[in-house]
Order: sequence, then C-alpha cells, then structure tokens
Amino acid sequence: MGTPELTSLRSPRVIAARRLTKRSFRGKERRFLAEGPQSVREAVEHLVEVYVTPDAAERHADIVAVARAAGVPVLIATDEVIAEMSDTVTPQGIVGLCRFLDTPFEEILAGRPRLVAVLAHVRDPGNAGTVLRCADAAGADAVVLTDASVDLYNPKSVRASVGSLFHLPVAVGVPVEQAVRGLQDAGVRILAADGAGERDLDGELDEGTMGGPTAWVFGNEAWGLPEETRALADAVVRVPIHGKAESLNLATAAAVCLYASARAQRAPGGCRSVTFS
Repeated sequence: MGTPELTSLRSPRVIAARRLTKRSFRGKERRFLAEGPQSVREAVEHLVEVYVTPDAAERHADIVAVARAAGVPVLIATDEVIAEMSDTVTPQGIVGLCRFLDTPFEEILAGRPRLVAVLAHVRDPGNAGTVLRCADAAGADAVVLTDASVDLYNPKSVRASVGSLFHLPVAVGVPVEQAVRGLQDAGVRILAADGAGERDLDGELDEGTMGGPTAWVFGNEAWGLPEETRALADAVVRVPIHGKAESLNLATAAAVCLYASARAQRAPGGCRSVTFS
C-alpha cells in the first residue's frame, strides 16, 4: 500500500487530529475521529480523510478502496502516528477524520418518528454510545441527547456505538422539556424509564398500549430521572425484575425497553438475527 506519508508526530495533520480528543476543539472544527475498521467503514459519507498503517491498509483493503472511490484522501501513516491519534490502548491501525453529522431536532420531528430514544443528562460516553447502538438495532428512527448530556462525538461514545452513529439521525443539546413537548406535539407517546415507575413494562405490553409512536426517556446513570422530567411523561414505566438482581444498568434497560416497543410496533415474524460482541 506504499510508503507512509505521515511519519512525524509534529505533522500539522497529526497535531490537528490529536486536538480532536478535546471537546472544545471538536466543537470549533466540527470534526471528530472514528477509530477502527467498523466505524470507518460506516462513516464513508462523512469522511474528510482516512489515516491507516500499511498493515491495516492490507487487512482492510476493501475500506481503503471504498474511501478512495468516494474521493476521500487515504494517507498511509506509521504505527506511531496512528497511536498518537488514537484514544485506545491498542489501536486498530485505521482512523477516520469525520464531519459532524448531528441532525436538527426540528428535522427529526418533521420525519414523524415512531420510535425515539431520549438521553436526559446521560454522562457516561460508553453508555451513550451503547444506547445509540441499541436504538439502531431496534429500528429506532432517531436518538436525542439533551443538553448537559455527554458529547456525542466523545471518542468512547463513537467507539461504543460500533458504527451505529452513522446509521440514524441524532439531535444534540436539546433541553429536556423542549424534547418532550416537541415529540408529544408530533403525536409521540412519552415513556419515562424509571425503576420506581408506577407501571411496568410487562403490563404495558399485556395491555397493548405500546403499538403507537413512542419515545423512551432514559436518565442519568447515578440518579435517574428527576421528578420534573418524570412529570412531563405520559407514563413512568419500570422494567420488572423477576430475579434477585438489584437493578439493570442504563444500557441494558434501554435495550429491553426499545426492543419491547419495536416488537409491539411490528407484526410477528421477520426478525433479523442478532450478533453479540
């Protein structure tokens, strides 16, 4: 795949890329980094440049070919350069420089969504990325990150989404009340997920109330949803614990809730296979 073109850690390209590990620089440049073959493969429409080691270029020749066919510059870099750009302990040899891709909230509403995940003050980037992945897998139409939530483009969020960031519309920085009221005005029922909810998910499914457009609101990992947010919802729903577990973590609860809605909104049969990783 040729001799490395990027060899110096002091290269302006390398320095600029490394700065994108900080939120302030990402916001200023409206650029972020996607690490690993899966993320870069899914990011093709949003790529500015691709940086790849010679070995990774050989292993992922299909990704390199698709990027070049799309007119995206592919620069061969040394292992040291890729390590400098990476946020992981063991870099995978390929990094994509991407444009921001968040969608205006009004555009999401105009699309008449049927299933939405709203992350209200979620601070852990791994959780945010995993919920986004779950929403994508469940066939959600959009994800909304409210103000005070983690940065969508945090490297850990991007990595945890495993490419799903590039599959569905995501709005960022939307105040909680604006998100809820806007979705309600668009005909979407708001369900707040809370372990202390007065209704449980099994009951909602048994009563057949989940077949219509639905948005699930998920709260902060430590303190959940505040009373004022729960009060905005049409119902506060808990995931029933049938065993002895104390609770479910955020990402697991989100997966259960989103799949319950997806199942209620679809006719039986035709389910896709699930790959665990």
